[in-house]
Amino acid sequence: MDTGALTSLFAGSGPILLDFDGPVCAVFARRPAPGVAARLVAGLAAAGKTVPAPVVSTGDPLAVLRWAGTLGEPRVTETVDDALTAEERAAVAVAEPTPGAAGFIAAAWEAGRRVAVVSNNGRPAIDEYLDAHGLAGAIAVVVGRARGLPGEMKPDPRPLRRALAALDAEPERAFMIGDSVADVAAARAAGVPVVGYARRPEKARRLSGAGADAVVADLAVLTGLLRPRRPRAPTRNRASRR
Repeated sequence: MDTGALTSLFAGSGPILLDFDGPVCAVFARRPAPGVAARLVAGLAAAGKTVPAPVVSTGDPLAVLRWAGTLGEPRVTETVDDALTAEERAAVAVAEPTPGAAGFIAAAWEAGRRVAVVSNNGRPAIDEYLDAHGLAGAIAVVVGRARGLPGEMKPDPRPLRRALAALDAEPERAFMIGDSVADVAAARAAGVPVVGYARRPEKARRLSGAGADAVVADLAVLTGLLRPRRPRAPTRNRASRR
């Protein structure tokens, strides 16, 4: 962990861009991703598409969606995207909250730091999770997956740029918290500093190798760097979100 980099990032007052699956909750913890991917593949096969073996065996729903996007058939891609969104909505209903995530989001709000969720998951699932866990009022902006456009998912920087535009913020004044190499790559491409979140040493090494400015294993470390400016975080009331 680069303490100096973290201290520098948290010294400012700019917004925080937060990935969803991982830093906020484990979306597919109780509705396993391989099963979701298999159902998406089955839907493609039922539509007469020959899905290559690497995609069939990927176990990653987003990889299946990315492949569907290469077919050049927008309706097929949108159908897969909609099916994935339905799966995500079912998954977040039983998702496991990431330890320390709710406390970090509340502390960021209390410190006057605007938080944007920037994710490759569909926005309906994100909104439903935030509402169900009383976090919606502390989130300024939500940028989810653009329907039918998997090529615009991270590591493409466009989701981060949309969030920054909605926040009217400059990239260098914000920072990203993400748990994947795609998050790091997207942040780098958007000119946004990035903190990796990794609970396993091998993942921490991957994020560091990808160019993360710092990597933490516990969100409580980040919570401790936030300085309260407000009395308490809101819970059920919904903030203005785009």
